[in-house]
Amino acid sequence: METQLISPPVRTPKPKWLRVKLPTGKKYTELRGLVDKYDLHTICTSGSCPNMGECWSEGTATFMILGNICTRSCGFCGVKTGRPEMIDWEEPEKVARSIKLMNIKHAVLTSVDRDDLKDMGSIIWAETVKAVRRMNTETTLETLIPDFQGVERHIDRIIQVNPEVVSHNMETVKRLTREVRIQAKYERSLGVLKYLKENGIKRTKSGLMLGLGEVEKEVIQTLKDLRSVNVDIVTIGQYLQPSKKHLPIKEFILPEQFQKYEKIGLELGFRHVESGALVRSSYKAHKHIH
Repeated sequence: METQLISPPVRTPKPKWLRVKLPTGKKYTELRGLVDKYDLHTICTSGSCPNMGECWSEGTATFMILGNICTRSCGFCGVKTGRPEMIDWEEPEKVARSIKLMNIKHAVLTSVDRDDLKDMGSIIWAETVKAVRRMNTETTLETLIPDFQGVERHIDRIIQVNPEVVSHNMETVKRLTREVRIQAKYERSLGVLKYLKENGIKRTKSGLMLGLGEVEKEVIQTLKDLRSVNVDIVTIGQYLQPSKKHLPIKEFILPEQFQKYEKIGLELGFRHVESGALVRSSYKAHKHIH
């Protein structure tokens, strides 16, 4: 019997518009040296962000709090899932010192989901904002928060420290939410953004990844849903598969399509729209406070 050889699946190469140059420049080199010397933890480096050099040169960086193990297992996310470690109550001061050492003008804070905690991490969130402000009086802040399961008393802790921008990502369209985000809910995320706006947060923000199988009308509907709860800023970027275990890329979105979504977003009334293949949640974040 003749043995048949099965060819491995052909991997679709990334299009040319997704290729990026290695970060360079004096400011980037200085910050990279500080990060390595003091073992500072930024999402920019651990997530190999394609915009790291550009953001760092503009004095912006993103820091993740509450550890690096998430209690959720979203199909798109490269963060490890499992049982998180104990809370580090010194973390707020550590993050604040990192921002000071790096001389960051605008800091973005984000975190894993901590559904294992009674407060879902909201106390550390608030304490980190306070510590950053004590040590870095000129630094502005964006907080990219989880949904805290929609529990208002946890969200209130973010509202009370009043960051310049509060962001919570929808990530994808309604039809794909259960597959992409698993434990999250589309309406709950909209509710979080609505609650933030109705309770005094001046600038709210959200983000979408494209290329997971959504169609244009679904993206436009999501933008309309975000505007219905008065979200001010939206980022739209290309989904990139972190590993073979994660959801596959269904489509590489053309640059013209990203431009079209930017135009539609501005026509819908967003104050700021970042739309492009390499756009990530914190891309051009320093501009979003104005």
